[in-house]
Amino acid sequence: MNVEHELHHFLQQKFGFTEFKAGQEEVITSLLNNRSTVAILPTGTGKSLCYQFFGEYTKQPVVIISPLLSLMQDQVEQLRLQGEKRVVALNSNLSFQDKRQVLEQLNRYAFIYLAPEMLRNEAVLAALLQLNIGLLVIDEAHCISAWGPDFRPDYLQLGQMRHQLGDPLTLAVTATATKRVLADMTKLLRLPASFKLVQYSVDRPNIFLATEKLPDEQTKKERLLSLLKQLPGPGLIYFSSKKQCDELTELIQQKTSLHVAAYHAGLSFAERYAVQQQFLTGQLDLICATSAFGMGINKTDIRYVIHYHMPQDLENYVQEIGRAGRDGQQSIAIILFNENDRFLQKRLAFNSLPNSDELELYQQSPAALKSASLESESAYLVTRYQQMGISFADMEQIFTQRRTEKLRALQQMLAYVNYPDCKRNFILRYFDEERVVKHQQNCCQLGEESYDLQQIFANVDQVTNNLPKNTPPSRDYRQVLQKLFRDD
Repeated sequence: MNVEHELHHFLQQKFGFTEFKAGQEEVITSLLNNRSTVAILPTGTGKSLCYQFFGEYTKQPVVIISPLLSLMQDQVEQLRLQGEKRVVALNSNLSFQDKRQVLEQLNRYAFIYLAPEMLRNEAVLAALLQLNIGLLVIDEAHCISAWGPDFRPDYLQLGQMRHQLGDPLTLAVTATATKRVLADMTKLLRLPASFKLVQYSVDRPNIFLATEKLPDEQTKKERLLSLLKQLPGPGLIYFSSKKQCDELTELIQQKTSLHVAAYHAGLSFAERYAVQQQFLTGQLDLICATSAFGMGINKTDIRYVIHYHMPQDLENYVQEIGRAGRDGQQSIAIILFNENDRFLQKRLAFNSLPNSDELELYQQSPAALKSASLESESAYLVTRYQQMGISFADMEQIFTQRRTEKLRALQQMLAYVNYPDCKRNFILRYFDEERVVKHQQNCCQLGEESYDLQQIFANVDQVTNNLPKNTPPSRDYRQVLQKLFRDD
């Protein structure tokens, strides 16, 4: 049996699939040849299978750096449902006693998930150093560039941590990366010059792209309700405001028969996880969420993603709309835009970045910095940069550059919203792809022309959950959590 046949045989025996998805076999083969790899693969192409396959096939421990608790728990649960019990998430949900027990027996585990901040913990680092790590995975690796400079500075130290761990074989995976983001990732991770890049198009041709400009908030609410009554579900609506996320969730509950719940950082972990599971199992038709929801979520039948507020940048936008149509069926992505969105996003983009006056104050008064860092995102960021040995002069340069980059990204997002021609080709150009697609009926809305939802979804085998509409979804989190945290 040659290597290719052996890999396909293992894929079917272990994972139940007869074929690899685009890019998977290329990534796995690269890793088996001991080449660190950056995989930029479209949303929904099963990036997690690449490192799961490597770990099961080589029987070597895999350490996965993951950005969100919900993403970790979802992937831990998926592995457990596949029969893999040797998996653990080292995060703040573990009690001190449980964490100590896990660290004492870390060699028991085949897959170890943790946030980048956890690598600062000396006990965690010491335990990892006792392992012969087969593969270090940076999941959602675009976060290195997108989040590291702003509010997750530990992402900037992953290269140093990787070196401390002995420069293990590394896989960085993401769905989106411009040339600048790719350069950031490879530089900050200190990947060897011989790393392999496996990159496929960001294009998801089964997602129709649309943008609607609305004159005011009331008109936007009315249009949202109108769309929800026409669109096949399930669906996602993204908000940039927790308050409006809650308000619109309540309005949808009042005005439609849809089962809907909110998901944002203002909810407890138990509430967020329960909402996520109810959506995955079909108990909810719709989730109103902030950007914290959806990363890595494995639900194939989402038919629409609506952005109630324009996103800050095209990278996040493409990540978020990519949660639709993973079953290959026709889906749609709609931005509902009014002029207030640009000011909201500019304010949010700059919120966590300290200005020159703040930096001067913190430099002159360490006490003021210490006090402010308990409540202020920007002060906390300055504190972490100080701990990393970055001077105030360098900080000012970094934050000035980040403001420029964020403003440029916002301008690109506005250009997309206002683009009169094929939106799909606009996205391909933004991500440095040379190919041009031919515009056709189910491609996108041109300019501000009208589009026909019935025509777009004419050939979809609509899958609806058969929940009686008078039966609300369960709100009991205990059963979900008992399942999640059950003993191995």
